Parts: sequence; C-alpha cells; structure tokens
Amino acid sequence: MPLATEQKDALQKFRENLREAPRRLLETAFRGGPPTTDRTRSTFVFGNVFLHLHSVRTHRWSLRWLTTAGLGMATLAAFLITLVTGVLLMFYYKPYPDAAYESIKDIHFVVPTGRFIRNIHRWAANVMVIAVILHMARVFYTAAYRKPREYNWLIGMGLLAVTLALSFTGYLLPWDQLAYWAITIGANIAQSPREITDALGITDHFDPGGLQRLLLLGSDTVGAEALIRFYLLHVMLLPLALAALLAVHFWRVRKDGGLARPADADAILARERHEETYPVFTELPQKTYHLAAIVRGRTPAVGRGPENTVPSMPHLFYAELGVLMVTVVICLALSLLWDAPLKELANPNVPENPAKAPWYFLGLQEMVSFSAFMGGIGIPAIVLIGLGLIPYLDRESEGTGHWFGGPGGWPLVRFSMIFGFSAAVLIEAFAIRFGWLREWFPDIHQLVITAFNPGTVLTAAYAAFSIWAMRRYNSTRAGALALFTCFLCGFVVLTVIGTYFRGPNWEFFWSPADWPVH
Repeated sequence: MPLATEQKDALQKFRENLREAPRRLLETAFRGGPPTTDRTRSTFVFGNVFLHLHSVRTHRWSLRWLTTAGLGMATLAAFLITLVTGVLLMFYYKPYPDAAYESIKDIHFVVPTGRFIRNIHRWAANVMVIAVILHMARVFYTAAYRKPREYNWLIGMGLLAVTLALSFTGYLLPWDQLAYWAITIGANIAQSPREITDALGITDHFDPGGLQRLLLLGSDTVGAEALIRFYLLHVMLLPLALAALLAVHFWRVRKDGGLARPADADAILARERHEETYPVFTELPQKTYHLAAIVRGRTPAVGRGPENTVPSMPHLFYAELGVLMVTVVICLALSLLWDAPLKELANPNVPENPAKAPWYFLGLQEMVSFSAFMGGIGIPAIVLIGLGLIPYLDRESEGTGHWFGGPGGWPLVRFSMIFGFSAAVLIEAFAIRFGWLREWFPDIHQLVITAFNPGTVLTAAYAAFSIWAMRRYNSTRAGALALFTCFLCGFVVLTVIGTYFRGPNWEFFWSPADWPVH
C-alpha cells in the first residue's frame, strides 16, 4: 500500500508539474519578472543578452528628438528589415546566370507575397543608405566625433562603406540589363588606375586597375564568377562585417559616455523643465574602470552621478521602438507605392544607353565622365582620408553636442551651403556648355586631364574655401564645417545631374523627353 500511495503521489505531482510547465518556462526565461522599480529595470537591461549594450540609465539630453532624430536607430531598423526579407528571398533565389533572372521573375510574379517582400527588401536598403548618410552628418554637425569618440567615428565610416558595399553587391543579383551594366560601370571604375598606368606606358608591368577589376569580378567580364562572388559578399561576408562593426559601435557609444552632449546640458535641461538641479551625491562617485583594460585613462562616466538621467527601460527602449515602427511604416508605404525594377534579361551584346550606377554612386559617375581615375579613385580617397582625420585635427571643445556648434556656427554652414551649391553648379554648367580640355586641345596629354578636370577644380575650390574659413574664424572646426558642408552640397548637385539630366552617351538633357529616338 505505501508503494501504491507513492506512485499515486508521483503521478499527481507529474500532472501538476505538467500544468505548471508553461509558467515555469516563462520564469526560467525571465527570471526577474516584470521590472517595476528603477533597480529591477536596471537589472533587466544589464542581464539581457540583447539589451546589455545599452547603459542602464540614459541622460535626458540623449532622449531629446533634436539630439539624434533617431537616425542611428533608423539605420539599424532598416538593416534588420533587409536581413529578414533577404533571408526569405534566399529560399527562392538561385545565384547562377542561367537561373538568377528566372528565379527573380518567379519571386516577382509567382511566389505568394514575393513581390511585396522583394519591394520591402529594396526600399529598406535605400532607406538604410539615406539614414546612414544623414546619421553621419548629424554626428559631424554636433561635433560628436571629438574626444573620446574619435575611434567610434572611424567605426562609423566603416559602417558607411559596408552599407554601400552591401547595397552595391545586391544590385547585380537580379541579373537584368539594369544590374548587368551598372556593375560593368562599377568594374570600370575599379579599373580606373589604368588611366594613369596607360598614360605612363607601364600597364604591362604594373596594373593595379586590372588587379582591382579581377578581384571584384573574378574574371575580365561580368559573368558567373562575378555573380557568385557578389552573392557571397551580399548574403554572408558583408552582413557579418556589418554586425561586427555594429557591435563595436554600440559598445563604444556606451563606454565613451553615451551620446555627446554640451557641457552645460544639465543647466539647459533645468531651465527647460523649470527645475532646480542639485547634486545627488555630496562627493563625486568613485568609478575607476578603464576601457578594455588596455586603454590608458578613464571613461567619461568617472566623476559623473545620475543627475538628469532616467532608466533606459522603458524610456530609451520605447523611443527606439517608436523609431523602429516609423521605419517599418516608411518601408511598407514605399513598397506598396513602387515596385522594385526588373528589366530584360542581362545581355552583354546590347549595352544600356545610358548605363547608370546606383543612385548613390551617380555623383561619382558624373566625375568619372571627366576623369575615370580622379572621379572613381582619387577624389573619393581624398574625401575618406579627410573624414578620417577630422577628429584628430579638430581638438577644440567649443560647441560639442550643439547642432552646428563651434566657431562660425550656423551662419558659416549657411554660407558654405551657398558656396558649395554655387561652385558645383557653375563648374558643371561651364563644362557642359563649353566642354573641357580634351575638346579644346585634342592632343593634350592624359595626365593633364587627370590632374585638371571639373572634379579636381571643384575639390580645389572647396579646399580653398575651407582654408578661408579656418583663417577667418581661427578655428580648425570652422574649416571642417565649411569643407564637410561643401562636399555634401557637391554630392547632391552631382547626384541630381547624373540622375535626371544625363541621357544617351552621357549627354546633358533638360528632360528625358529630349532624348534622341531611333
């Protein structure tokens, strides 16, 4: 009898455990339960594998809409959307020239919701490119690249490069005429150092342009090797690189003291909230941890108390969730309004005229039309080196955390916009109306064209304006403000001309209706 009782108890206990299994499952997954106090909210953030990159508390300045406009989170949200939709597309896509185009047609016309998912994937990629450019501009104009955030600025530049590479490698995958000839243009830009080596007569012995083209395509032409290479880069290597850079980027934001803010941020917030601030601690907190244990010095958190901070859970996470939802809505709306393009099957014997690169490279293509090397390699390299050096050349502190902060401020940025737009329009108008050196002197040496073309003239004009601003305000920051603004304006002007005013043979037309008809 005792044995029967024990068996009955065991069975009864088994049934009870079975009924309680769902509750226990939740308890083991979320051990702390719903956070209801500041301490449990902090523990919720600190102990969560996905959230612990955040600080447990967030300064009120960082939550202001004007501080970031949510651009960093919008970039991450767009990346997550492309990641999810890209994985879904992989179920049907076949990365072989004989099957790629047909598989895209199946996705577009046959697979249930396939067109919608492809549209979202494409538009989210474009939203990601725009958001990351605007995010970089926001960081620059608030001087958030300054000490101790110099390294994170470089990581951000890496994220911009990987984002553009991700979008560019995805361009070839539909294997239609648009993709094929756009990638052909990209390969020609990679090969542009031959403009120099050919002029010097050393290409047979030293051919970095040919090597770059071979590395990009895996062959001399855009074919099966290029398609599988772009596919591997697009779905595996570049997403892994982006995820690694994002992790370091977020981690450094936290370790560098959160988002940059003005030195008088607490006083400004107190005036806005009409409250009197007072120290939480009678003595400064004694935090002493270093960064990664190998970097000399201490993090900006040392010496700071929790004044004017709020728990990240829920304030920061609700804000991030809001930006995520807005980004999803924008991508959905664009996907419902415009389909991702799909032209005829790629045909190497029938070139597109005009063949245009993706929109974010059309500014480069406009400069490439004057000099392949300077437009495709020289000037972009100068811009990247200049951007990378900015935080190490600007060692000032005035204006950090303020929009357009620093000597000159908004009036200088406004004047730089006028100069940047005017210079780009005037130089382009002159080259389009009167031609350039090759038209005037047909036998002129190619090296002269490479050194003196509309792109280099525009770059020199921007550099001269930056030097003027630096001397006018006796400030490196003022020179950087002028130069960065000018290049942004030049990028916009050249992109608009390349997108809307260039037709067959890259001739200038006021409207596509004026294109010659055969």
